[in-house]
Order: sequence, then C-alpha cells, then structure tokens
Amino acid sequence: MTILIDLQKVTLQGTDRALLENLDLTISSRDRIGVVGINGVGKTTLLKIIAGDLVPDSGDIRRGRDVRVSFLEQVPTLPSGTVREAVGSGWQIDAALDRLAMLSAVDTATNQLSVGQLKRVALARIFANLNDVLILDEPTNHLDLNAIQWLEQQIMNFRGAVILVSHDRFLLDQVTTRMVEIDRGKTFIHAGGYSRLLEAQAEREEQAASVEQVRRNLARTELAWLRRGVKARSTKPQARIDAAKRLLAGRPEAAARLGALELGTDTPRLGTMVIKAHHVAFSYDDEHQILHDVNVELGPGDRVGIVGPNGSGKSTFVNLLAQVIEPSKGTVKRGPTVVSSYLEQGGGGFNEQATIQELVAGPQGVPGSPADVALMRRFWFTGALPGTKAKDLSGGERRRLQLLLALSARPNVLFLDEPTNDLDLETIRLIEGFLSQWPGTLVVVSHDRTFLSRTTDRLLEVHENGTMSDVPGGIDAWIARATGVSVSSLPDVDDKAAPTSPSAALSRVSLGRQIRDAEKEMSRLDRRRHALTKKILASPDRAEQAQLGTELEGVQEALSTAEEYWLTLVE
Repeated sequence: MTILIDLQKVTLQGTDRALLENLDLTISSRDRIGVVGINGVGKTTLLKIIAGDLVPDSGDIRRGRDVRVSFLEQVPTLPSGTVREAVGSGWQIDAALDRLAMLSAVDTATNQLSVGQLKRVALARIFANLNDVLILDEPTNHLDLNAIQWLEQQIMNFRGAVILVSHDRFLLDQVTTRMVEIDRGKTFIHAGGYSRLLEAQAEREEQAASVEQVRRNLARTELAWLRRGVKARSTKPQARIDAAKRLLAGRPEAAARLGALELGTDTPRLGTMVIKAHHVAFSYDDEHQILHDVNVELGPGDRVGIVGPNGSGKSTFVNLLAQVIEPSKGTVKRGPTVVSSYLEQGGGGFNEQATIQELVAGPQGVPGSPADVALMRRFWFTGALPGTKAKDLSGGERRRLQLLLALSARPNVLFLDEPTNDLDLETIRLIEGFLSQWPGTLVVVSHDRTFLSRTTDRLLEVHENGTMSDVPGGIDAWIARATGVSVSSLPDVDDKAAPTSPSAALSRVSLGRQIRDAEKEMSRLDRRRHALTKKILASPDRAEQAQLGTELEGVQEALSTAEEYWLTLVE
C-alpha cells in the first residue's frame, strides 16, 4: 500500500485542555479509518488537520507528492450556480444523484438547497472527482437507507483512503479497517471496526480498574506503615513516606463527563387508547399529496420505528401524530391521558439569544434555580455552559438541550425525529439504555439502523405513493429486503463465525433477529412489571391491588419464560 499522509507527534491545545497529544497516524491507500469520541473532544479538529485546513501547535505532517484530498464537512458548501454546474455531467454522476434522490433537482440553485440536500449533492460531487484521500464528517446525516447503502458501496470501492467521523455504528462496522478513538487528548488506535473498538474499550476499562485497585492497596499498606509511628531518621524511611504521600494524593483519571446521562423515568399513566390515525391524508397543496389513506393505532408502551425514502412524508406523519399540523382528510385522535413531547429534526426552534438556563427555566421560571441546576447537570450542562446562548451551542449540545426540554415535560408519549443526528456514540448508547426501560409510547423516525433495532419492536414504512404499511420482521427484514442480500448481524453480535453460504447467512440473520426480538420482549415485560408494581403501591383500593397483583403474577411468569427462551438462543 502507498503511504498518503503521515502524522507524527501532532499536538493541538484547545481553550482549556489539549485536544490532541502526540498523535502518530499513518494513512495509506485502501485505509478505512473511523474516528469516534464524545462531542467536543476534537474529532472534527483532527479531520481539519488531516485535510490541511488547520495547523497543529506542534508535530510533523508529511503528504505524498500530488496527493489529492477532499473534505466533506458536516454542513458542506457548494459553488454558486445550479446543482448540475456544481457536480458536472455524466452517467456516473447522474446515477449517484439518482440514488441520493437529487436527480430531479439538477436545475436548482445551490443556494436554495436545504442542509440535507446540500449534503447529498456534496457527496455526489466528492465521489465524482479524482481523489486520493476522502475525509467525511458525519456523512450519513440526512440520508435515507438507500443513500446510506450507496455511500457504503462507494467507500468500499474507493481506491484511496477514507477517514470518517460517524455515529452510524452499522456503517462503521461495515467499512472501517481501523478506528481512532479520541479521549481527553489521548488517542487510541484499534485494528478492525466498531465491534473491535468496543472490545478494546472494555479491556482498557478493566485494566484501569485493576491498576486503581493496586494503587489503593499500596496506599493502604503505606498508610498503615506510617501509622505505626516509624520515625523518619534515614533516607530509606523518608523515601517511603514521600512515596506514601504521593500514593495517597493520587487519584484515578477523571471521567470525560460527570457521571452517566441520568434520565428520569417517572411518567403519567397511559390509558388503553393512545393515538389513532383513521384514513388520514395530507397535502401542502391540492396537487401534491404527501400521505394517502393512512391507518395506524398506537397503544400504551408501543415502540414504533418509521422508515422510508427522503421526502416520502415521515416527518409529516409524526407532525400529524404530535398535532403540530392537522390532516387534510381523516382524523387523528389522542387518548385523554396522553402527555407528549416532540424532539424535532431541526435545531429545536430555540430563542437563539436565550441561554441554556433561561430556556430550561421557561417563561415562568427563575433561571439558575437549584432544581434547574440539578437538571442541567444530569444532561452534562455544567461549568460555563448554562450561561451559554443557544446560538453558540454545538450540534451535539443543541440536541442534548432538545432532549432535556422534551423529557422535562414528563411525557408518556415521545416523538423522536432523527434523534441520533449530531450526537456522539456514548450519548446514543445511553439514550438507547434509557428508552429500553422507559414505560411510555415511543415513535422514532431514524436512518440509524442500530438505534432502530435497539429501541423499536414495530416498523412502519412510508411508501413513495404516500401510503404506509407495517414491515413484517422489523428493521432487519427491511434492510435485507432493501439490499437484496443477506444482512450480517448488527455490531453488538459476535461475528467471529461468519457464514460462508447463503443458507448459513440467512440462518445467522434469523438467529440475530430472534435474539434481539427476545431482548425487546424482556424489556417490554420488565417495563410492565415496574409499572404494575408502582400502581399497586400507589393504590389505596384493596380490590384494585388484588386485580393488579394477579396481572403482575402473569407478567412475571411471562418474563421468566422470555428469559429462558433468550438463554436457549444465546447458548
């Protein structure tokens, strides 16, 4: 392989901490390097250094002669003119625009494109040009599954090197050959994809815990020795005293964030009827109908994912369910106990001049109250962040603020439209864990296949003709049908024994799906068990307690059966 770019001892200091320290990274042809880390840790900074857009404080960067580098930013810029003028012509370019749902917009001026459209046109443009190194910052944002599959194929077929930042774990596991993890200035380089990264992180945490235990044991030993009153009359005892003081003063490295993302699960009780859409149609004008004759009923505790091509009406449908807009035809009825919150795809509609603490307090509250400070801390808004204006927040911080405001209303129905955009992987995993235990009804629009697989158990597809239908088999079956090939398991499933035949591949997919379905059923039953227990404790009526107790016994029995079934699958 040809070395294209070589970074040696690269260091860059941020405002209050080092973003990169002594990074060594060699980029060769056919490398597929994923970059991960929490928001603000320096992922985009590293991409800019590799691209030559940012000069580090120290270190050497060597580039091969005439190496051509292209950088796709999170919010790309295109030259003025039409889409056709920006990308050029040719059957390959038209094929790319078609897969990215932008062929019909070739005569549109680039300054009239939305952020999502800009991203798709920029992707077509970057792969159409001759390059040796492609640098991609969150390339899957605003892409539907069809476009993401096209992107995966382009990355795998590209002859040069690809460096990408992405929260799409499925993509990372499919295409990467190495992972670069940035953690408080330190960089860890792992061979393999996202699965190997998780294994390495677990190993590193175990080693750190072991080292800390050794340090504590040594500190206790030295402290006991000091307490016995040995006088420091010689160099050797004095050296031991100094060593003991250093051990006692030492601390394990502080976490990158203060604690886990704590999300409360106290929600108002839901009745049997949640939301019912009956023969719903919607159009923004008389000519173009977005949705046609949609019938959907949501019950308590439902976990529903919504998929479909870009522009098919997914967000429109969620807006109808959330009563942001009214249907052109049909009805959308909500149960009397429904309390909903909506995490929209956009920036949240904040007052850009308001600070985080002002937005959390709301028009009737007092900014900076103890309760609000505690709430903001739970969402990692600490230090100077509460006084930061909304206009100065990063994409990930805005998303966290949206989630904070959505959950602070204590909803029992939650609508999430592309919730993983701009979030780092650690935050996404924590949200997945929260949603697995949250007892309310969930509706998710997302292109993140792993997120959908872990948070939903029912999938609805919006078709290009505006109709909607359930997808038998859920997200895995939908991916398999869309790709036309068998799908390997998601990153959390062991892939060591990869299937070698189509029948084995189908069996592998089926087993992975059965395991995830069993896990979802256990989570659903566990949520129901917790809800029933709370109701029994809160009810003053003995007859109601007895009735709820009978139901609780049935749920516990079903949970035991589900756990036994799961064990038979994983063994």
